[in-house]
Amino acid sequence: MGPVDVTLEEGAFRTLRRSAGVAMGAAGLVIGLKLWAWGATGSLGLLSDALESLANLAGAVLTYLALVWAHRPPDEEHAYGHSKAEYFASGFEGALILVASGGIVWAALGRFVDPQPLASLPLGLGVAAVATVVNLGVARILLRVAARHRSVALEASGRHLMTDVWTSVGILVGVGAVGLTGWLWLDPALAVVVAFNILATGLSLVRRSAMGLLDTALSSGELGIIAQALAPYEARGIQFHALRTRRAGRRAFISVHVLVPGGWTVQEGHDLAEEVEETVRRRVSGSTVFTHLEPVEDPASFQDQTIHPPG
Repeated sequence: MGPVDVTLEEGAFRTLRRSAGVAMGAAGLVIGLKLWAWGATGSLGLLSDALESLANLAGAVLTYLALVWAHRPPDEEHAYGHSKAEYFASGFEGALILVASGGIVWAALGRFVDPQPLASLPLGLGVAAVATVVNLGVARILLRVAARHRSVALEASGRHLMTDVWTSVGILVGVGAVGLTGWLWLDPALAVVVAFNILATGLSLVRRSAMGLLDTALSSGELGIIAQALAPYEARGIQFHALRTRRAGRRAFISVHVLVPGGWTVQEGHDLAEEVEETVRRRVSGSTVFTHLEPVEDPASFQDQTIHPPG
């Protein structure tokens, strides 16, 4: 296993932490703006939008803490590092979205029974529009940084914010329609539509976090990249099997058995293994690669390709 570029890791961490800090600050500002808009209009749709922003703030705080925890170096109890902490933040943010959607539906049911008139719509809609623009800008930043550094937690925050943006756009249109038509039932009806829209995002985040905690293999695209990296060695007569992969936040763990002629010296086998590991690391960013040498002539070398059950 080769050395880790500490400078690169520190630079990525600073970028991720700074982005999470921006998300926290923006969430606080947006909550204030949306509550102001709700207070001015009395719109349940705008209140539901503000409640989702509270979930954004809680998620942003947890994302920041998770990124700090995930950056901690490996220790005796966590030899593979702490990068899975990001999945907890992503799952928690998904759960917050689910709770927010339930709260919105509950409030909307009461407003169907007892419709309330809306007031000060131009002011409320203007303030809500400003908040939406802020969310859009921050969401684009988070998603761009998350893609560059493979941060599951930051991606969850970005996706949550983009959901908030589309939700806000729908609410602005709907509340404006209430003002034009006088149909008060449109306000709670729109809130219910918003709730089901964000429900899908929450379920998606929870599912992805669960799959990450269950050590899901790398994507088919990444597995294809690994196959391409090993192909030149296979052309030289080297064989590979028992390829196993998993992703833990920004880190990828790859292990593979390398079959070489039994007459090779230990030094020859070691040099080849180091070369294979370095080749795969260059092709799959953020990866840690483990190799296991076996003699290609020994039938026993082909009996360890499957994962044995415990016990």
